Amino acid sequence: MTISRREMIKAGLAAGAAITIPSVLRAQKAPTDARTVRMVMGDLSVFDPMLTTATATVTHGLAIYDTLFALDSKFMPQPQMVGKWGVSDDKKIYTFELRDGLGWHDGAPVTSADCVASIRRWGQVDPGGQLIVARTKDISKKDDKTFTIALEEPLGILLDLLAKVVGPVPFMMREKDADRPATEQVTANIGSGPFKFNEALAKPGASFTYDRNEKYVPREETSDGLAGGKVVKVDRVIWEIIADQQTAFAALQSGEADYLGTPSPDLYSLIESDPNLELRVPKSNEVFFMRMNCLQKPFDNVKARQAMLSLIDQEAVMRTTYPPEYIRTITSFFGNDTLYSNDENTGWFKKGGDPEKAKQLFKEAGYAGEKVVILDPTDWGAANNMAQLLAATLRKIGVNAELAPSDWGGLVARRANKGSVENGGWSIFITSESDYSRTDPVGNPTLSANGENGWYGWPKSDEYEALRAKWANVDTAERKALARKMQQEHWNFVGTVLLGEAVSPTANRRALTGLIAMPDCTPMWNMQKASA
Repeated sequence: MTISRREMIKAGLAAGAAITIPSVLRAQKAPTDARTVRMVMGDLSVFDPMLTTATATVTHGLAIYDTLFALDSKFMPQPQMVGKWGVSDDKKIYTFELRDGLGWHDGAPVTSADCVASIRRWGQVDPGGQLIVARTKDISKKDDKTFTIALEEPLGILLDLLAKVVGPVPFMMREKDADRPATEQVTANIGSGPFKFNEALAKPGASFTYDRNEKYVPREETSDGLAGGKVVKVDRVIWEIIADQQTAFAALQSGEADYLGTPSPDLYSLIESDPNLELRVPKSNEVFFMRMNCLQKPFDNVKARQAMLSLIDQEAVMRTTYPPEYIRTITSFFGNDTLYSNDENTGWFKKGGDPEKAKQLFKEAGYAGEKVVILDPTDWGAANNMAQLLAATLRKIGVNAELAPSDWGGLVARRANKGSVENGGWSIFITSESDYSRTDPVGNPTLSANGENGWYGWPKSDEYEALRAKWANVDTAERKALARKMQQEHWNFVGTVLLGEAVSPTANRRALTGLIAMPDCTPMWNMQKASA
């Protein structure tokens, strides 16, 4: 197949996609194709990394922002923007000194005041940041390059939290941006990272362009995971948004695209048979799960949530999209094959699901035919397929299920609505995250159960939260025992329903090398094209 993707979307672009980002009126010197990488990835609709946990926003953030610490390939925190750091003998005062050469894309130097403001803003929304703030007496600037975090009591995972990659990631921002409330979107895409966001070439819904930050000074260490030197080996990365999988594949095959982030499983065999293409197995498998709106009927009743736990036939859900050799069922809240995977309170799992039990539990919940609205992202094949099967399965047991189709950006906007379905709210949405991310109940918002202060769906369990609060204070052996207790509680109040686990490879042209494999993000540095 050699269909030109540019031809297929030419008409749409000519019609003029709305550009809401202000243009920069300056000449654009286009890099050569050999120095330009085109990556087909999901839609990017939220640019402020404090406003969402979306993977696309994390990838955008990694390109234009930087972090104080970063995880290496073994998931250990390593200094990134920090040059030197130390901790007092009583483990309560951390002192950080920024390394030389850090500068914002607008030309101003990065200062400790920027970092203090950024940590405080992140601490408003991220559970890991909230933990740091809750245990902190003071975060203060000492001089332009040095700041301290003074704790009320030791917090052994502080550096791990500052290096976390699960959103919201603690990206450093300019002080004037970070001074905004975390609920108020930053309007400028200006960071200190290895790429600069090209405002003039932004085409929302079609493509975004990132140019090499020629003034970025990478660390001297070899690139390792997200740590080490962020060396940019191309001049430009173009983030292409192509909803149609056949069109995206045609672009990859013809060389009009170099990378495809989420190829449809029915394309795997075609990709493997093409000598110019390759599938890459990710560093961590993908866990699919659903969230229910625990604030509204019928899922404000725990019996209705337990009904969903019994109803799901995980194999059937996953087979809507993936071949059998790419999927696994999953019963542990902490994922398959992680340090904290366990079998506590998993008696709810039944191969093929248990629709009769689910029907009985809905009856016990007093379900009276209320509309159940399932958000359906039509531009994400896997979640779209799963949502349609879920709606049909619910209807079979008498639940008034209705799909609400939109693109992923529309889903992300609507899921923040806590109201009833009559007022634009929702009942269920499906999403995914890496297996790895389920090992961090402190830093991963999806593993919290703190009600309206928590992640979408807003489940609340004081018993679970009391256990989660202990996580930061114990070692790995004690965490394994704690994980069993947390899972026992979680499968009782059912804040999340797992749908299964899949291996979700990416695809790229073999000429593109140096891709960094880390969960929940797609770093743009280090890669290069063979002809470059």
